[in-house]
Amino acid sequence: MLPLQQGPAIDFQQYVPALIDTITTILTFAIVFFVVYRIGRSVSVRAVEKSLHRRGFDETLIGFAVSMTVIVTTVFAIAIAATIAGFGTVLAAFATLGGAITLAVGFAAQDLLANFVAGVFIIQDKPFAVGDWIEWDGKDGVVREIQMRVTKLDTFDNELVTVPNSDLANAAVVNNVANDRRRVSVGFGIGYDDDIDQARNAIVEEGARIDGALADPEPTAPVTDLGDSAVVLSGRIWIDPSERSYAVIRSQFVEAVKERFDAEGIDIRRPAASLKRGG
Repeated sequence: MLPLQQGPAIDFQQYVPALIDTITTILTFAIVFFVVYRIGRSVSVRAVEKSLHRRGFDETLIGFAVSMTVIVTTVFAIAIAATIAGFGTVLAAFATLGGAITLAVGFAAQDLLANFVAGVFIIQDKPFAVGDWIEWDGKDGVVREIQMRVTKLDTFDNELVTVPNSDLANAAVVNNVANDRRRVSVGFGIGYDDDIDQARNAIVEEGARIDGALADPEPTAPVTDLGDSAVVLSGRIWIDPSERSYAVIRSQFVEAVKERFDAEGIDIRRPAASLKRGG
């Protein structure tokens, strides 16, 4: 019988240096990354928080800035660790790929980035806050939540509206409750044969009786227009919008004056559409 032929013996010793080199490289990367990340995160996060707190930035923005700082620190630690461990070629390849991806994502996410930037300005400039009743572009609602990308509002029909922050940042936003006093104006039209002083007294007295109407400034009712068929008096009362609802007070004002006019025989005429809110 012919002896079995044996293949060449595998010398495992030749792989030991390469294995040791690989393990050493991985350990070097891990140790350097851990040290740089922990020290870098501790120092940079503390510096960012102190700097932004000292300048009075909103907590939401500070939290966002801290998150971005952690991400940047992580990337920096990976880059330093990879360089020291000898991953320079791999790192360069990933850097090139990352740059191309960043460019592509940047073009695709322009609106998203615009909303983020707008969110930063809204949170910092505070044109409105949670709970405020605002109007913009013919729409209105009560602010429920301000996020970095969108603002959520509740309409008076109890609908949830989610608005991109860039829409609010680029629009003329009316904050109806920003000040401690707000005027409620209603245009009341009376006939030309009616007594203006009688109508004015009725409007002022009924306005003063409404719960929530301020005594200073006191209610007024100047003549604001002479229409084709009506003399228009602008009934004006003032309220604290943080304590009283504008819509509720206005409704009570209109109803009270209507009943008073009916009781005194004052002819109610519809004012022009542009004068319904009293000018």
